[in-house]
Amino acid sequence: MGGHEVPDGTGEKELRAFTKALLDDLRALETMLERPEEFFMTSGRCIGAEQEMFLVDAARNPSTRAVEVLAAADDPRLTTELARFNLEANASPQPFGGNCLGHMHEELLELLEKARAAAATEGAEVILTGILPTLRKADLVLDNMTPAPRYHALNDAMRRLRGGDFHVVIKGVDELEVTHDNVMLEACNTSFQVHFQVAPDEFAKLYNVAQLVTAPVLAAAANSPLLLGRRLWHETRVALFQRSVDTRSGAHQARGHRPRVHFGDHWVRDSVVEIFREDVARFRAVLAGSPGEDPGAEVAAGRPPQLTALRLHNGTVYRWNRACYGFSGEKAHLRIENRVLPSGPTVLDEVANAAFFFGLMAAVTEEFGDVASVMDFADAKGNFFAAARGGLRTKFTWIGGESVTAPDLILKRLLPMAREGLAEAGCDAGDAERFLSVIEQRVSADCTGSSWMLRSLNAMGEVATPDIRLRALSDTIMKRQREDLPVHEWPLAELREDDDWRIGFRTVGQFMSTDLFTVRPEDLVDLAASLMEWEHIRHVPVEDDQGRLVGVLSHRSLLRLVARGAQRGDAEPVAVKELMKADPVTVDPDTPALAAMRLMKEARVGCLPVVEDGRLVGIVTERDLIDVAAGLLEKYLGDH
Repeated sequence: MGGHEVPDGTGEKELRAFTKALLDDLRALETMLERPEEFFMTSGRCIGAEQEMFLVDAARNPSTRAVEVLAAADDPRLTTELARFNLEANASPQPFGGNCLGHMHEELLELLEKARAAAATEGAEVILTGILPTLRKADLVLDNMTPAPRYHALNDAMRRLRGGDFHVVIKGVDELEVTHDNVMLEACNTSFQVHFQVAPDEFAKLYNVAQLVTAPVLAAAANSPLLLGRRLWHETRVALFQRSVDTRSGAHQARGHRPRVHFGDHWVRDSVVEIFREDVARFRAVLAGSPGEDPGAEVAAGRPPQLTALRLHNGTVYRWNRACYGFSGEKAHLRIENRVLPSGPTVLDEVANAAFFFGLMAAVTEEFGDVASVMDFADAKGNFFAAARGGLRTKFTWIGGESVTAPDLILKRLLPMAREGLAEAGCDAGDAERFLSVIEQRVSADCTGSSWMLRSLNAMGEVATPDIRLRALSDTIMKRQREDLPVHEWPLAELREDDDWRIGFRTVGQFMSTDLFTVRPEDLVDLAASLMEWEHIRHVPVEDDQGRLVGVLSHRSLLRLVARGAQRGDAEPVAVKELMKADPVTVDPDTPALAAMRLMKEARVGCLPVVEDGRLVGIVTERDLIDVAAGLLEKYLGDH
């Protein structure tokens, strides 16, 4: 969600001053690029990585203990993210070559273990996954936002630009449509971001290489197929991130205005300045940082400026391959930050993805020269979104307009190139083979993290509720990644009778039925009776055309109608509204199971519709609660 220097609030006067500082920073950068040897690191490349992760509790729900976990860990490499249930770890930058990949793997494992140990002190655990399967919309409230002014200021600014709520529509195997009043939808995403430092004079060609190779790398790395219980894209993060911070008004969308999260629209021609200029021109400043030094004066004195305003603005524009300016010691540097790769399934899988990307970055220019001359940008962009949707099932439009499947492209062409690139960079041959072989075996087995999750859910069938299946999936991911074995070696997740959440229900949302059959008030009672017979159910919720619950029709009411009709000889059609119980007793998904049992007994009802945000989301019946009670009794007897 941008830099960590975001202020408490921003007014129009501050934004005007910030815009002036932004333009001053751009002019200073232009001057620096005219004398790159004086201001920039121009020899040697460095790599780095940022590891985002989820915190979960014993039931594999999000745990909002991030602040406390960070205090317990007491390691400056671990920091906050947007939500209280997210953490970020920053691996140390290191020269590209030698044992850099092995060192990255070891440091990330060390940081992950530190996070796990600290989380354990708060009753939480760590899981690496692009989107946590058990996340619910109820988790995405402002109370779960990290208590730091920068996040709340950014949320306020994004909503102000948007002019209202954020609307998300994503279509995959299932369809998700949700409206949300804050930017916390973005907190559903966790990524493994890799950085590749480049010299100013090679930035344009290497940035274009990053744009070219991102699609096949993503196809092999997909790990985010589920969001709020729906099966969507293989890398749903791509669709969700674009929509969750989409600040365009309706008029801007109608004009085709670019969203703040984007891939780009053309190749870079000459330098990094093109990207920064375009982002300043297209995207309004949303936050104003504190005034920094005079960048022109710093350049005149031969010192690289911090470019505070430019870096802050750059942190509020989310290119999938982002240009970054930084400085260390007496020299500045430029980096390409690849933001596409998802967190997980294991650290080994992540470093394998990074090795694939780094190897291609080092090799593609040797193979194709200027990639802008051999491929239309529209094909590179189309490949990116196709990979996000389909993973390894994608067919790419490649160099020269050739159509090629993702496995053929990766196995026969790109992996050999990546091996050459890592060798050319002087990377340890054993490390290169170790990590690239993970990609080779994963693609050969057609088993990314996403395909493993989808196959696991399919294998579970309909034996348990969707909530239980998602918890079992999350639990298996968490346990398997502790072994750091690549995902293509994992057996599918299974439902086990000893899983705590199967018999330790705590809230209605964990066992309610969500596959509902409903009727409208004006519908014929005969339709409701037929639904009950066909689907073997005893209660049918009644909702209006907007999905608002207006009543419940019970099997008992139908029996009374039949008895009354037999006595009177009635044959007149009856509408549902004449027989339904209006304004029924309801609960929300977070209602404790025991409270639901008591409520059902006191109200003398056979079902409880479950309502969230004014909309019907599920139903709990007497049979459901009997199953819960039986499970609790079985656990009690087993423990005693």
